[in-house]
Amino acid sequence: MSPVLFGFLLYFLITVAVGFAAVRMNRTLESYLLADRKLGAWVAAFSERASGESAWLLIGLPGLAFVSGYSAFWVGIGCVTGIAFSWFTIARRLRTETERVGAMTLADYFEDRHHDTTRVLRLVATAIILFFFTFYVAAQFLAAGKVLNFYLGVSPVLGMLIGAVLVLFYTAAGGLYAVAWTDLVQGIIMLFTLAVLPLAVIMELGGPTEMGARLGAMGGDTLSWAPGATGWAAISGVLGSLAIGLGYMGQPHLVLRFMAISSPNEVSKGRWIAVGWAVMAFGGAIMLGLAGLAYFGPESLGEGRLIADQEQLMPMMAQRFMPEWLAVVMICGAIAAMMSTADSQLLASASAVSEDIYRRLINPDADQKTLLSIGRWATLAVGAVAFVLAWRADSLVYSLVLYAWAGLGAAFGPPLLLSLWWRRTSRAGVLAGLVVGTLTVLIWYNVPVLKSQLYEMIPGFVLSLTATVIGSLLVPNRPVDHGGVSDER
Repeated sequence: MSPVLFGFLLYFLITVAVGFAAVRMNRTLESYLLADRKLGAWVAAFSERASGESAWLLIGLPGLAFVSGYSAFWVGIGCVTGIAFSWFTIARRLRTETERVGAMTLADYFEDRHHDTTRVLRLVATAIILFFFTFYVAAQFLAAGKVLNFYLGVSPVLGMLIGAVLVLFYTAAGGLYAVAWTDLVQGIIMLFTLAVLPLAVIMELGGPTEMGARLGAMGGDTLSWAPGATGWAAISGVLGSLAIGLGYMGQPHLVLRFMAISSPNEVSKGRWIAVGWAVMAFGGAIMLGLAGLAYFGPESLGEGRLIADQEQLMPMMAQRFMPEWLAVVMICGAIAAMMSTADSQLLASASAVSEDIYRRLINPDADQKTLLSIGRWATLAVGAVAFVLAWRADSLVYSLVLYAWAGLGAAFGPPLLLSLWWRRTSRAGVLAGLVVGTLTVLIWYNVPVLKSQLYEMIPGFVLSLTATVIGSLLVPNRPVDHGGVSDER
């Protein structure tokens, strides 16, 4: 048995064992979805970061840096800024508010915060989550197929199937307890890979100075901060990269960690852990792509050449520059990147079905055993649809992730931010923000002339924010009377 196969099987068994161990900890739907709100700062922070950065961080971003050069740094700057903003402005307040109203999902929070008896907010939020998460999970399965195809020689479809079966099993079995603790391990492996592998390649090149000299000698757009563009095209490219950071506050699978952290005080510790992780990981991913470009050269990319697919750069470099046993660890890092995001998105999808639809709309008196069963079957169903989508997809992992990221970020980010910080935010405003943000991204993405001008996150976020404010001012919430005490919240 090859060391790579042995390492993967060992990793497979560990994650399965975690799933089995966590089964008995899930007695209620809250334990399955929120781990009873008992996650410590380190587990919550690493879980949120590992979930937030998916396979695109190890597979997509190094590939982007390889083909675009220094301009990839704009992506890192935007993402780190967005992560910090989300932890410093959303995390603590959301943790406090969701516990106060007993909310287990974003749809729960919007409905309770705005006293929505029509259930429209819940239905719209749930539909948006299920739609975009299907694309997002498909991107993770697609990444698993690429990595396992390169390392194990299996077909991309079989690679996708292996990754899908593994993540579906332990997520459906163990819920957030299993997801969070496997995320902690996966986050450590991802950070180790992104710290060690670029350093090894840079040392092989002769150090940072030699790497810089090689990149400089390539000429062209390698050292440009807006390659191949001038005027509005250059500005648009930079803005699009920075705008990725806008999406963090609107990702349901990430804010779930804020809701599950053990106390608001733990948020203060977790935010510094998360931001520190982000700085090291994004810097490492971009440097990995640049080091690969300096070593192999741009002429190595293309059909029939050394690097057929830019998104196989990381596994190829691990195989070439690392001892075999260490390459095994790094393949697990690439698989971990896929799993740590797919599991969280599957869990958020399960919560949308079991809590937001079944318990709240169909059977309010359902017992916990039934709700757990519904949640697990929903996890499997969303995973199956995502697998079929990944099987039929011809997009890059990076492209699929950006599309789903924009849809969720534009739809949920502005309504959540304003609901937490602006008392005048109303039910009508939140509904307007959800709908306008979603429709803007869908239209912008599918109209080539618009998509070529600006990343859909920017118009989606701006119009969602505008619609939330205008809708709240035009149609404010009606005061709710609680035993003679008026509460406009």
